[in-house]
Amino acid sequence: MASAALGPLSLCWVLGPAAAAAPNILLLLMDDMGWGDLGAFGEPSKETPNLDQMAAEGMLFLDFYTANPLCSPSRAALLTGRLPVRNGFYTTNGHARNAYTPQDIVGGIPDSELLLPELLKKAGYINKIIGKWHLGHRPQFHPLKHGFDEWFGSPNCHFGPYDNRERPNIPVYRDWEMVGRYYEDFKIDLKTGEANLTQLYLQEALDFISKQQASQQPFFLYWAIDATHAPVYASKQFLGTSQRGLYGDAVREIDDSVGKILNHLQQLGISENTFVFFTSDNGAALISAPKQGGSNGPFLCGKQTTFEGGMREPAIAWWPGHIPAGGVSHQLGSVMDLFSTSLSLAGLQPPSDRQIDGIDLLPVILQGKLIDRPIFYYRGNELMAVRAGLYKAHYWTWSNSWEEHSKGIDFCPGQSVSGVTTHTQEEHTYLPLLFHLGRDPGEKFPLRAMDFTIMEENGSDKAWLMNIMILEHIN
Repeated sequence: MASAALGPLSLCWVLGPAAAAAPNILLLLMDDMGWGDLGAFGEPSKETPNLDQMAAEGMLFLDFYTANPLCSPSRAALLTGRLPVRNGFYTTNGHARNAYTPQDIVGGIPDSELLLPELLKKAGYINKIIGKWHLGHRPQFHPLKHGFDEWFGSPNCHFGPYDNRERPNIPVYRDWEMVGRYYEDFKIDLKTGEANLTQLYLQEALDFISKQQASQQPFFLYWAIDATHAPVYASKQFLGTSQRGLYGDAVREIDDSVGKILNHLQQLGISENTFVFFTSDNGAALISAPKQGGSNGPFLCGKQTTFEGGMREPAIAWWPGHIPAGGVSHQLGSVMDLFSTSLSLAGLQPPSDRQIDGIDLLPVILQGKLIDRPIFYYRGNELMAVRAGLYKAHYWTWSNSWEEHSKGIDFCPGQSVSGVTTHTQEEHTYLPLLFHLGRDPGEKFPLRAMDFTIMEENGSDKAWLMNIMILEHIN
């Protein structure tokens, strides 16, 4: 397979003499934000001016994916550069059942996994996580045991409130110390949607950046806030300001916060030495839409599914002085690539003792190259689909069970496609359900057997390429 890769040692000639010092790395990971939630991606209300400006000054990725359509495995994949079936965030107690770590689950990220902050320490980075961890809440899974130096946030999402008898409210930590609990010390008003958490997370980011700039040490900041995860929230000054309701209020506050973070980098004079990447952990949760969920644009279904709406994410790279402004890339990208790309920025090689699924995106970002690679769509332990080029083959289709659907749980509201958004698990291994995502991004029109023949007659390599890719992956 063709590959355009720059090793860390050859990076300086691309970045210029100023690249001698390792750049700061800032990953902005949203929670359940959809591809269609930003103005730069076509959201009609145009209420994200700062993120749209970030895109105008950097590079927009139109074909960027998560590694799993659910929070925990997606985050594990980002921080390890590995698919959830490799890093332990999958389940075998139900076919194609996604795995995650709510408060009543005792598992978490295995000690055998090497996380991005652990590796960045070797290059002298100071690492902080702000917001949602979601890779295990017991002491052995604490982020400070896995490479982070600082933490302000929670091991789980802001679910609740609970009765504090059978189940306590979810804690909030500063480093090793629990400093309170959601709904008690950190108020969330479920009636109005008011909460000040995004402002707290913003100030934490600004303070950390200022401190690290003063100490002249490179930093890795993982800003993983959860305002767009139901129940969505926004601070008082943003409530009622969006045409989209409460969810839009949360997005507007995030947009404002990102603008302040980028402006802070510029005021400190370190924007040209700070690589920033904005994306989301999975698609919008349409089960909560429209009041508590976002938009996946033209794509089918949402969170929990391996249709495009569940796994294709908004993504923006920003690095003034290095990334040409106004770039738009059709590179097939993944959250796992942020692992490999960050290591390359730090002048480090990925671990050689394990399979790394993420690729280094610097040739794409800095030189506009395209790298041939597949996208694997996993749901739990099952490979549901594969994308190669513009073609996507479904080997299994499933939205959710009839039992759930009969109770009003719908991952694809208003988007039923006969034979595609099935409520029973349908296998297509021997004759995959094939879509051309350029002509049919909504996955509504499967290609017929005749179309396969035409592809072969025209010399298209995508059919055999997809088979080779899946065989290489399985082996």
